[in-house]
Amino acid sequence: MLAIRLLRQGKKHQPFYKIIVVEDSRGPHSGKFTEQVGFYNPFTKEKDLNKERILYWISKGAQPSGTVHNMLITDKIIEGKKVRAHAIKPKEEVTEETPTETPVEGDTPAEEPKEEPKEEPKEEPKEEPKEEPKEEPKEEPKEEPKEEPKEEPLEA
Repeated sequence: MLAIRLLRQGKKHQPFYKIIVVEDSRGPHSGKFTEQVGFYNPFTKEKDLNKERILYWISKGAQPSGTVHNMLITDKIIEGKKVRAHAIKPKEEVTEETPTETPVEGDTPAEEPKEEPKEEPKEEPKEEPKEEPKEEPKEEPKEEPKEEPKEEPLEA
């Protein structure tokens, strides 16, 4: 299948694009194309499109990319509505299972699944005594008593 798309050329931060006809199976950076049918410079807004060759390739089954399709409609080479060149990613749906707020300890969530009481007696798990790590008493540095300056009575 043939495609009409843009091929980026130019230096860093100074791109210009060749509008080419290429087999769709080739990668965009392979550089091999069937025919160049125009170019576009986004800095100077300069466009050169070969209308006859573009219509010829479209008649042979070439599909323009979204950006090229919109460019052809703007220049009135083909008729139709513009398409969305870049697809918008769908937002992830929030499921009901994920809580909106995290419950604070001691509070019960608004909706709790209700369980039917079971008639079977529950065995209480045996609690094994846990060894708590002993904290070593920290020795606080002893404060030496400070000598306060003595106040002498004022002689008048």
